[in-house]
Amino acid sequence: MTDDVVVRATGLKKTFGETVAVDGVDLEVRRGEILGLLGPNGAGKTTTVKMLTTLYRPTSGTASILGHDVGADPKGVRREIGYVPQELTSDGYLTAQENLRLYANLYHLPPREIPTRIEEVLRLVALENVEGRLVKTFSGGMKKKLDLACGLLHHPRVLFLDEPSLGLDVQSRRAVWDHVLALKKSGVTLLVCTNDMDEADRLCDRVAIIFRGKVVALDAPSGLKDALGGDVVTLQCARTENGAVATLDRAVKALDFVRDTLVAGNRLLVYVESHERAIPRVLDAARAAGVEIESLSYTRPHLEDVFLRHTGAQYSESHVVPEPKKGRR
Repeated sequence: MTDDVVVRATGLKKTFGETVAVDGVDLEVRRGEILGLLGPNGAGKTTTVKMLTTLYRPTSGTASILGHDVGADPKGVRREIGYVPQELTSDGYLTAQENLRLYANLYHLPPREIPTRIEEVLRLVALENVEGRLVKTFSGGMKKKLDLACGLLHHPRVLFLDEPSLGLDVQSRRAVWDHVLALKKSGVTLLVCTNDMDEADRLCDRVAIIFRGKVVALDAPSGLKDALGGDVVTLQCARTENGAVATLDRAVKALDFVRDTLVAGNRLLVYVESHERAIPRVLDAARAAGVEIESLSYTRPHLEDVFLRHTGAQYSESHVVPEPKKGRR
């Protein structure tokens, strides 16, 4: 393993009976970066992380964290990592400090270091003034920050976050993002699972788009979007019968300035360098082909366009197989 790569997965696969949850994932996470696993619920993100954190044993393939094989050396892996799952895990009937002391003992921190370390992580997540309150009185954002503090107690070099801002209000969400970026600045390597495209775009140095257990695209968010072209012109046909969208697609593809097209139901997405120059000629092509356009819009490419381009599916309507809740690991 090169010094720059701290997490590596090769051909990682996980099945539950006949269900293939993760299907041959290859990943590398570089030292000090935030890598996002972006995909709809059930795409295989959490299952991938559970294999990397030794909670699931891979059906096939290999993975390592800082040189420790997840199968052959799980204890070595656990010494290096922190894991904050999407479900809130702190005990509501304990105080914030009591929760942290419990986790400190689970991590086998030296007793003399525990008070200082608890003070440090409480200050890091801005909970130092509520350390004596019962967690059941906390807001959702405060509980999420406490979970983050629990995962940081033992100074992990690699931190796994599963849906870190799920269910949070805007203010709490921004606060969690700020903490994540501060961790990166301090030298922690992070792998973040999310189905929130805005979160992936704002937080991550690189994004791996996962769909049906496979990585279908991997690059910096800007690189993924730039690869689609300058602008996306979306044409919605007034009718779908008689192959109107297919007819429009053929007519538009013949234009020399069109980089690519994608059919999405009764819409045609047209990737062009500049919408200002493209729209008049695209409408002329539609009229010449006898296709009536109901509406037209244009945007800069965003991650939803990237997902659609690589999967052929709308992000909000993606069909994925959920991970079984029970069964052999």
